[in-house]
Amino acid sequence: MAFPGTRTAVEWLAGVAPDPGACRWAWERSPLGVALLPAGVRWDLLITPGELGRAALGVLRRLPAPPGPVLAAGRSGRLGFFVPPGTASGWLGTGVRGAGRGSWIAVPYPGRATGGPHWLHLPDGLGTLTDPALLELALHEAAARTLAGEN
Repeated sequence: MAFPGTRTAVEWLAGVAPDPGACRWAWERSPLGVALLPAGVRWDLLITPGELGRAALGVLRRLPAPPGPVLAAGRSGRLGFFVPPGTASGWLGTGVRGAGRGSWIAVPYPGRATGGPHWLHLPDGLGTLTDPALLELALHEAAARTLAGEN
């Protein structure tokens, strides 16, 4: 069963592909259920270690405005926060990698389970992204809580 915004999320994501139809085809017919999409067009990705990223996502979910889409990698456990284009090139943070223009991301179909990357926070189809300043603050809070042994 698809979540209510699946169609708009699919269109928003596929809209960055060089061939949106091929992107939708890959989602529907690929055994992995993912499509490669270019970062740096509508969004960049900030990639965090799993434990830190999950704690930061918990902080972001307590704020009044929802975070943007968040992907979890399959085996590595890393999280990818969708942020405005250009953010990755200027981001400085220990252990946080950026994927911007020139990077390609394996993106699963919204709301469908795959054996690899999966959504922790689905795209809304409207273009909502995580504010980099709020993400930075959430990462600081998450790191402080982790060091203090809190959850």
